[in-house]
Amino acid sequence: MSELTPPAPEAARALPAAKISFEFFPPKTEEMDKNLWETIKRLAPLAPNFVSVTYGAGGSTRERTHATIARILSETALRPAAHLTCVGASRGEIDEIVDRYHDVGVRHIVALRGDPATGIGTPFVAHPDGYKTSPELVEGIRKRHPDIEVSVSAYPEKHPEACDFDADIDTLKAKVDAGAARAITQVFFDNDLYFRYLDRVRARGIDIPVVPGIMPMHNFKQARNFVTRAGTSVPDWLAQKFDGLDDDVETRKLVAATVAAGQVQKLAKHGVDTFHFYTMNRADLVFAISHLLGIRPKTAREAA
Repeated sequence: MSELTPPAPEAARALPAAKISFEFFPPKTEEMDKNLWETIKRLAPLAPNFVSVTYGAGGSTRERTHATIARILSETALRPAAHLTCVGASRGEIDEIVDRYHDVGVRHIVALRGDPATGIGTPFVAHPDGYKTSPELVEGIRKRHPDIEVSVSAYPEKHPEACDFDADIDTLKAKVDAGAARAITQVFFDNDLYFRYLDRVRARGIDIPVVPGIMPMHNFKQARNFVTRAGTSVPDWLAQKFDGLDDDVETRKLVAATVAAGQVQKLAKHGVDTFHFYTMNRADLVFAISHLLGIRPKTAREAA
């Protein structure tokens, strides 16, 4: 061997192939609709496990959610999951929505209690004839259509309304007992929070997948305001990375991609192989992060 020939590096430990899913929100305008479908077109070749579509408080996006789901089913090979909440509707109305989804081919629902119609931080008041809790909603869906898979939410920093972690995990256990097959976490930025939460969950005998929810922060100030209202803490070190970039969109995008990519790669190195991305209806950062996880676009035949 020549003195100039460098020694062969140790073989890198192969990480398991990652599985991904994406969350979208229904568009409000024609321009937003165009943007959403450009995003879907860009991300669809990554062959996600499923894509979810959110549902506004009090059913404010009910018809737009349904229209988006129906179009995904008719125009793509993607598997859509419809968000559904308990807010502002009777059991009969919610059961009818579930039936409509089932009729068009939806076999996956993300069941949530939902934020109070009066806003986050105000008391939740259930509809007098409605589902009172997310476990009740899960049970209602599963009894009505046993072939519908149900995902639910999980909170690494506990739900803001829960009195403590034990009570919060009791609620998750009730959702699992009602038939939930998967939990998707609220956004978090400190991986230790996720792993400590997972330890608590497993200690309670909950063995369903608890999928980390990842949000690339395209607009840091806007995203921070949104996630902190829902109970997510934003570390000082993260805020410092975006300091001075309010008017520098391109650099902010690079920083956001670097931060989120680092987070998912560290999770992957610790054995996490499934990720749910809150896309905010944007493809660029999520596509790049998926690439770093080893996920490459597939042809229509390969994705089938």
